[in-house]
Amino acid sequence: MSLTHIDTLLIANRGEIACRVMRTAKAMGIKSVAVHSAIDRNARHVREADMAIDLGGAKPADSYLRIDALLNAAKASGAQAIHPGYGFLSENAGFARAIEQAGLLFLGPPASAIDAMGSKSAAKALMEAAGVPLVPGYHGEAQDIETFRAAADVIGYPVLLKATAGGGGKGMKVVERESELAEALASAQREAQSSFGDSRMLVEKYVLKPRHVEIQVFADQHGHCLYLNERDCSIQRRHQKVV
Repeated sequence: MSLTHIDTLLIANRGEIACRVMRTAKAMGIKSVAVHSAIDRNARHVREADMAIDLGGAKPADSYLRIDALLNAAKASGAQAIHPGYGFLSENAGFARAIEQAGLLFLGPPASAIDAMGSKSAAKALMEAAGVPLVPGYHGEAQDIETFRAAADVIGYPVLLKATAGGGGKGMKVVERESELAEALASAQREAQSSFGDSRMLVEKYVLKPRHVEIQVFADQHGHCLYLNERDCSIQRRHQKVV
């Protein structure tokens, strides 16, 4: 399906990112469809949309993370495409595949790219195989506390626990000493499961004074590529970028 066929777009998210996508859609002459949980029915993104569909539930796991409900909402609204925003299911390859299988357009990377880079653990494994230097840590399949304790002992405290799915500081905990590890891991896993529907974690050495610089790269299905220069993300609050 090409972009010229889109006249209605469903945004599978809430808050600021949903409003931004809706404003751009409106400027392009595209109708926007909001989805919301039971407690978000009066939220700003719902008011700004041309149409809104109630997903039910109060928690993200019962609303914004339900792929079946999102696909049903898209079909009910007549949307030809779904924009995932950021967080939630934006880095979920299964979501991208489900949208494609439903005959809709996913406004994001192909599922193969999300498989490679949407999981921090998979991305680290890919870079490790390519010989790219990594922050010392563990990003394997085993998820038991003993595996994480052994890895933390090897790399040395303080360590940083990270959810392999998603971002935005969710499911991320700094652990200063071994006695704090078990509680921090359980807490991070609960937050990751709630935010992304995936409790898998990795652990790496906590860099005390990092310089975090990103270069964002985009490409479309027509072979056009661009990058958005350097972005200094070192200034953070609660592991979320401020600048």
